[in-house]
Amino acid sequence: MDPDFLNAFTQPSTLDRFLTEDVIAKGEKRKLIKPTSSNNPKLEELKLPDLGFLSSFPFAKAGRILEGQWEECHFLTEWINKTLKEEHIVVKSLEEDLYDGLVLHHLLENLGSLKLDVEKIALTEKKQRQKLSVILEVVAKCLQLEESQLKWNVESILAKDLLSTLHLLVAIAKHFEPTLALPPNVHVETITIETTSRGLKTSNAVEYITEKKENIGEQSKDDAFDELFSCAPDKLDAVKKALLQFVDQHVGKLGLNVKDIESQFSDGVILLLLTGQLEGYFLNLRNFFLTPASTMEMLHNVNLALELLAEGGLLNFPVNSEDIVNGDTKAIMRVLYCLYSKYRTKEA
Repeated sequence: MDPDFLNAFTQPSTLDRFLTEDVIAKGEKRKLIKPTSSNNPKLEELKLPDLGFLSSFPFAKAGRILEGQWEECHFLTEWINKTLKEEHIVVKSLEEDLYDGLVLHHLLENLGSLKLDVEKIALTEKKQRQKLSVILEVVAKCLQLEESQLKWNVESILAKDLLSTLHLLVAIAKHFEPTLALPPNVHVETITIETTSRGLKTSNAVEYITEKKENIGEQSKDDAFDELFSCAPDKLDAVKKALLQFVDQHVGKLGLNVKDIESQFSDGVILLLLTGQLEGYFLNLRNFFLTPASTMEMLHNVNLALELLAEGGLLNFPVNSEDIVNGDTKAIMRVLYCLYSKYRTKEA
């Protein structure tokens, strides 16, 4: 027997389960997530949105976000529960709550306005298998995928296979809600087990569940703010308030008062003056428009501010200056947080 097969399992009960004769039939292949991947931070990120950056704001306590609020806010389960809130459906476990097809049925009807020709409640395994067959056929048609491209099937979902369930949910989410901020680079170590005439044959691999992106290092701040808006809207006002208080504290020395993120940053003036105050820049009035009278002048101001931030090493992700001019709340908050995270730490 391949020694990697034994090394892949850390719990005796798991090993015993897959050594029983009836688990994997002769000639069958079974792909599993290695138990060593269960603590993979990227896998946890897919289940739990990374909102740790919020701990830098005053409303967070001892480095945690209002203790107890986030333990159960799993990314995919939270997305499903939010989508099906009006139908009073609550998912707690992806494997245990999706295998019979009921939640998937409701999810497809809600997201795609699809009417499935199958009963919603299937109590027997035979009916559950029939129901899943109909559901997965509809999913394949919506996603325009051939059978060879599918990373799930009726049997794997029915068997509560986590890897197949994750692949299925991510595919549905990307198709029906392409703006959903799925964390990138979520991957797991897998082991594929096959029974042959000579015994068990195994192979190991790394499999990506979400999009693979190069050179992103830590989760970028724009990803964090995407998750703030989608997963923590109840904290949005508190974050806005903290950012505005920070800005007001510094530009107030110039006799300015800032109360609104969307309108008061769109012309770039406050952003330039704030950057100058914090970074110690002398801003020549001839280099920017103190009272911009056109969109072009506003864009000039914003571009200058972004250049200064980038040169100072404070801005390490792309920002569309037009978003700032158009009063895009998320874009403005991302930029302000660059200054907030650096200078509030110094002040503390």
